[in-house]
Amino acid sequence: MSEMYKVSANPHIRSKVTTSGIMMAVIIALLPATGFGIYNFGIRALWVILVTVASTVLTEFVYGFCRKKPTISDLSAVVTGLLLALNLPVGIPLWMAALGGVFAILVVKLLFGGLGQNFMNPALGARCFLLISFPAYMTDFACDAYSGATPLAVLKAGGEVNVHDMIMGNVAGTIGETSMIAIIIGACILILLGIIDLKVPGSYIVTFVIFIVLFGGNGLDPRYISAQLAGGGLMLGAFFMATDYVTRPVTPMGQIVFGVFLGIMTGVFRVFGPGAEGVSYAIIIGNLLVPLIEKVTKPAAFGVRRNKG
Repeated sequence: MSEMYKVSANPHIRSKVTTSGIMMAVIIALLPATGFGIYNFGIRALWVILVTVASTVLTEFVYGFCRKKPTISDLSAVVTGLLLALNLPVGIPLWMAALGGVFAILVVKLLFGGLGQNFMNPALGARCFLLISFPAYMTDFACDAYSGATPLAVLKAGGEVNVHDMIMGNVAGTIGETSMIAIIIGACILILLGIIDLKVPGSYIVTFVIFIVLFGGNGLDPRYISAQLAGGGLMLGAFFMATDYVTRPVTPMGQIVFGVFLGIMTGVFRVFGPGAEGVSYAIIIGNLLVPLIEKVTKPAAFGVRRNKG
């Protein structure tokens, strides 16, 4: 009789939300940043995007074919390829962009078990791989539209930047990071669709602002704070990569702790590091700490008192 009251650990509520539906929503949300990147940098940006998406999708298809497994059609490879392209400079050789796509899917995702098993964000893992392997190409943002250093690099050197241009996106940088407005539009789409909430990006951005106010050397200067928020990949990383379901904590408190950690690490890299950026490495390091964060922030089961001893 007692076995009739046994409750399994499986979920008892089935959702109509599918992985492919979530991925399609992310693709739609990335369209404003993608479209502006093509407008800002020209047809070369479109080629980089097409190459990275093709390389990620083809890698997943070939891997499944060689393993005699059915082709995966959840659109996650498309999202990875698109995110990778948006994190690349427009002048990168196309074969490097393709190599990054192969690395993202094969090494970071598939060799660790596929979707849901990867230990870090595949697109950022590939970007960091390319940064280490080809630093000269990955840090060269000169193109037909712009020349010279990125606004964050100018700011790091003590120069003046045009904050309005940074917010609009009329500056040098990677294909998808320049327009803060386009990224915010995409983020609003994800929030309204219920794909993400503000726990991770909100705690990330607030913590980062507090850090640069305390340690950035410019106090509460609104132009400096705005430039730091609009420059680099902070907004793109906060809303589209730090919120990745697989590589973020699942516990509500863990997501806040995760965001706070990302804000501190990004501030450390930007203020005290030799470079002007730091979002990619901050998120990657945060991804590696997710199991620990989840263990520390795991809530006690209903009816069970947490042992404080």
